[in-house]
Amino acid sequence: MILSGTYGELRSNHFHSGLDIKTQQREGLPVYASADGHVSRINVQHYGYGKALYLLHPNGYTTVYAHLQNFAGEIQKHVKETQYKQETFEIELFPEAALLPVKKGELIGYSGNTGSSGGPHLHFEIRDSSQRPMNPMLFGMDVPDKKTPIVSSVFAYPLGADAHINQSQKLTKLRLIKQMDGTYKTEDVISYGKIGIGVSAYDQLDGAYNKNGVYSINTALNNTPKFEVKFDKFSFSETRYLNRYTDYGYYKTNRSKIQKLFRESNNPLSIITNEDDNGFIHVQDSLDYSYTISVKDYKGNDQTVIIPIKGTKSEILNPRAIEETEDFIYSDHATSLTKGKFSVYIPANSIYEDIYLNIKADGDTLIFHEDVVPIHKNITISADISNYLEEDKDKLFLGRLNYKGKPYYTKTSRKGNKLIAYVRLFGDYAVVSDTVEPVIKPMNFSEGKWISSQKELKIKITDELSGISSYRATINGKFILMEYNYKNDVLTYDFGDAINTETENNLKLIVIDNVGNSATFEAKFFRK
Repeated sequence: MILSGTYGELRSNHFHSGLDIKTQQREGLPVYASADGHVSRINVQHYGYGKALYLLHPNGYTTVYAHLQNFAGEIQKHVKETQYKQETFEIELFPEAALLPVKKGELIGYSGNTGSSGGPHLHFEIRDSSQRPMNPMLFGMDVPDKKTPIVSSVFAYPLGADAHINQSQKLTKLRLIKQMDGTYKTEDVISYGKIGIGVSAYDQLDGAYNKNGVYSINTALNNTPKFEVKFDKFSFSETRYLNRYTDYGYYKTNRSKIQKLFRESNNPLSIITNEDDNGFIHVQDSLDYSYTISVKDYKGNDQTVIIPIKGTKSEILNPRAIEETEDFIYSDHATSLTKGKFSVYIPANSIYEDIYLNIKADGDTLIFHEDVVPIHKNITISADISNYLEEDKDKLFLGRLNYKGKPYYTKTSRKGNKLIAYVRLFGDYAVVSDTVEPVIKPMNFSEGKWISSQKELKIKITDELSGISSYRATINGKFILMEYNYKNDVLTYDFGDAINTETENNLKLIVIDNVGNSATFEAKFFRK
């Protein structure tokens, strides 16, 4: 077995909740039930887990199989029948226990690349009775791994008001020096006051080059345990706190995740299993310390880093820079702001610590700080559109601008003269008008042609600005189920559904974008 992703791996805004099992870049491999049970949930969506199956087992645990190409047997039949009955591709079902029982080793589906998968693989989870994902490696999954985790960099954080590292109050990267025994030692850290240590590390398994997550990190100060993080179990309600555990700003700037080996305020993560004084180090003048980091994978392969710390109270030559703005936000207070035509509501505990934010309006654009600070809870942005013509208001949305100034649709609602969006990213947002309908292009057929040899009907649908919201297709007036792959903008209909039994077929497809622009495509084809 070869993995492309391990449990607890650091992902965008969350910890990875299972194992990603490689399928050699292939789809359609058989997937079997790992134990007796019954299908408790079926979820089919364009994004996220794509086609996902949930099995509930007698011991109360649930196993999850995600990014499937298709389900198998009675499960597939039940899903397809319900999709046609409800006339929708996206669907979520919670079958009764007796409806779809399964036995260990029974074929339940086929591996795929559906949803937000970055390539063909099977995402597999084991959840406890409270739906908390557990590390599947704890259940006897045997994955060959003789490689030692790789520590790519180590950092020191001066945290106290008078703390400094090498006479600086800024994040300091420490130089790693490899020792004869394979361990690492850093250069001496000349410091004083309250400091913390961070590490960037990853693991590689046998037979793969993927940079996977590590299993545990332990630290000690003068041989006394200081901090431990272990990826055995967490809950989905806490997974977004990854943005507090890692250095969000450093990642956004340098594309490298630092795991902070100390617990700051507003970090309730249960993966931190042991800590002394929240992992902080209090360095006193004229005293020496030895700080040790031990990074392990699940197989116990260990990489050690030793950091010599020398306590020296010195003059601070490089003080921390704090850019003061007119908007200072207290993290535990709700804040309302008005900037030009924009209003911003920041709920309490939306951000992790008190901070100055740079917020200002420039016409139809809200400059909403910079995406180097994580947002935990949704922040509300509303825009006054009373200056627009009434007939134009329904075509407006709030878009987040990329570095080139191109807007990306943010789910937007309208109440009278207000556009409202809930956001979890800082950055620039603008009022954008979209009056252009989606584009529909047939891929494997054309008007009036015979396509008897085709097993599928494929149509490309695109929308330049606000993006695709919904679609509906019929053949000779009967609903047909079309699967939407947003990654290649393709709708696919399987002729095996046997909805069309006539020789002459009239296809009608309606596609609507996120502001209501509608496009209709009609074509006639022949098939036996």
